[in-house]
Amino acid sequence: MKFSLPLILFASLLSAQTPVFRGAAAADAAINQAIQEDRLPGAVLLVGHEGKVIYKKAYGNRAVAPAKEAMALNTIFDCASLTKVVATTSGMMKLVETGKVNVDDPVTKYLPEFQGGKSTVTVRQLMTHFSGLRPDLDLEPAWSGYDTGIQKALTDKPANPPGAKFVYSDINFELLGEIIRRQSGMPENEYLKKILFEPLGMKDSGYLPAAALRNRIAPTEQQKDGTILRGVVHDPTARYMGGVAGHAGLFSTADDLSKFCQMLLDGGKGLFRPETIRTFTSNAAATTQPIQRGLGWDINSSFSTTRGDLFPIGSFGHTGFTGTSIWIDPASKTYVILLANSVHLHGRKPISPLRGRIATIVASAVGYDAKVQTGLDVLAANGFAEFKGKKIGLITNQSGLDREGRRNIDLMRDAGVEIAAIFSPEHGFAGVEDHENIDNTVDPKTGIRVWSLYGKNLRPSAEMLRGLDAMVFDIQDIGVRFYTFESTMAYALEACAKAKIPFYVLDRPNPITGLHVEGPMLDADKVSFVGSYPLPLRHGLTMGELARYFNGEEYWNADLHIIQMKGWTRETWFDQTGLPWVNPSPNIRNLTEAILYPGLALLEFSTNYSVGRGTDNPFEQVGADWIQGKQLADYLNARNIPGIRCEPVKFTPSSSNFAKKTVEGVRFTLTDRVQFSALRLGIEVATALEKLYPGKISFDAGKKLIGSQAMIEALKSHGDAAAAAKLGMEAFEKSRTKYLLYQ
Repeated sequence: MKFSLPLILFASLLSAQTPVFRGAAAADAAINQAIQEDRLPGAVLLVGHEGKVIYKKAYGNRAVAPAKEAMALNTIFDCASLTKVVATTSGMMKLVETGKVNVDDPVTKYLPEFQGGKSTVTVRQLMTHFSGLRPDLDLEPAWSGYDTGIQKALTDKPANPPGAKFVYSDINFELLGEIIRRQSGMPENEYLKKILFEPLGMKDSGYLPAAALRNRIAPTEQQKDGTILRGVVHDPTARYMGGVAGHAGLFSTADDLSKFCQMLLDGGKGLFRPETIRTFTSNAAATTQPIQRGLGWDINSSFSTTRGDLFPIGSFGHTGFTGTSIWIDPASKTYVILLANSVHLHGRKPISPLRGRIATIVASAVGYDAKVQTGLDVLAANGFAEFKGKKIGLITNQSGLDREGRRNIDLMRDAGVEIAAIFSPEHGFAGVEDHENIDNTVDPKTGIRVWSLYGKNLRPSAEMLRGLDAMVFDIQDIGVRFYTFESTMAYALEACAKAKIPFYVLDRPNPITGLHVEGPMLDADKVSFVGSYPLPLRHGLTMGELARYFNGEEYWNADLHIIQMKGWTRETWFDQTGLPWVNPSPNIRNLTEAILYPGLALLEFSTNYSVGRGTDNPFEQVGADWIQGKQLADYLNARNIPGIRCEPVKFTPSSSNFAKKTVEGVRFTLTDRVQFSALRLGIEVATALEKLYPGKISFDAGKKLIGSQAMIEALKSHGDAAAAAKLGMEAFEKSRTKYLLYQ
């Protein structure tokens, strides 16, 4: 008994130090259900977060024949195509660091006999699967031997021209494995043992596992002769090549792969340089297709279901045919390892839905579903104490929802707040009207009058403000100068300042981040409702910060209160907030369109030009009856615009410009939103149209959107539009700093 208190204290301390995984129950349920539905016999799940393993569990069986064996945490799995990223990609990283390989060199520099020495395929194209090679080598007639397999890969006839099409190919990585062998001077399995497995302590990882490990290895498929593969690689090509190949052959455990994933998140741990890891795990696919592949790693492609619904683009991973997968998210310092032998005892459909479900559960558990609380969420948590006993005016629309999708109106009323009037911006209270002069209406649920601020009145009148104790603004903006919600807020703030009515902004994220600030500045003589204050194209401010900017720079001295968000930082994109996406207006339907909007909307003033309104992809494509799609796409792709790729398209708008008429144009694919510049895209498109189709676009007609006479003149004269767009930006950046609320 005398030891009971210390033991209790010890247990308490141990429990306190054990990381908590909020998604445990959901992950367990998802995997156990998949086992019950015979989608896999068993699995091991391991989750790492912020440098620690926060969950590790074995499920089901690792063998079902000839006798059942329970799955164990130390089970060794046939990693299948995880070999490509864990082994072969790591080998290539080391060769690049040591100067033995350049990924932009032709493959023939390292394999001179590749396709007779005449191929233009680069190492990069092998690693991103844009080489043009077929998915697999032929297995019939039967053959054997590593050298035979490599000879077949070296002479295989391409199915497509290099760079033309993404085709996931084992042949690519068989060739990469051979480059490793020749440049390192040793077989790939020995080289990886030297540079990766032994230094990281991956004691159970390697090719050709020893017979003594057989009982720990998860068996795979039963062969036609009745034998069950166990400790022998499942992939037939790798098996024909003797068990060591660049595309398959690696065996490993969850614990070992955890060490590997953490090494990547830690910047290499001395094995690799951080910049090398960033290069290999960032988008490296130069393509017009909506494909993002790192060097070896998958980022955003048809194979990316493993990412789930919440991990952002920029995270990366890979899968293996046997049922293995890894997904790594540097932003949240999280990785998910799901190892299964779903091909045992017989082949099944891929377990992609399960992988995606587990990734979503993990992302939610580590905070992607609760990372950001809007000003509305913050006020709701304290019962809207600030508004008790006051008559409130609420400027809002369909975007005024909390994290659970509940309306601000209903939350306030349920908390006892009296909403005396509602005000709506452009597109109306429901956010679906796409015309001018929207009438007043009522909220059908509560019967509260809704005053339109996009019709007869753009500013709240004295009649509208009569009897109000406070005005509240709660609308999701997209962070662009000519989005009129900003004008609505500015006009209302000024009106409330004059009427001595306190003004509250329930802050929401700038969905395209608070870091990206781009000109041109709006000239003072071009101020209008589509640009109510001299601001740059992208100002990088939240609505709360923007209200502070207006109030301070205009000396309105309004009684301004910003209800700040929790959890939002300036580098955060909207899809990293965990907040529900609600279309802020009818033609901004996703984050990609919001990112492209400031660049493509610059030229929207022309009535003989379409930005995709009336199609399923507004602001993701442009076109006209005078544009030749392939010509424009080729021109823009040759300009190497960072973060963007173009492909020719034809589309038929149902409304707006060219309604019911098929036109040619260009579809834009966002490949790297961090490097992307909306200004650069806008300038490039404008310059291309003027060069290829002179006189078709009138830049003078777009003065309110372009906003800068200097930039207009530069575009007309083929001058330096980028330099013109920088005018006034230094002063803005300096003044902007005073009003920032978030780090």
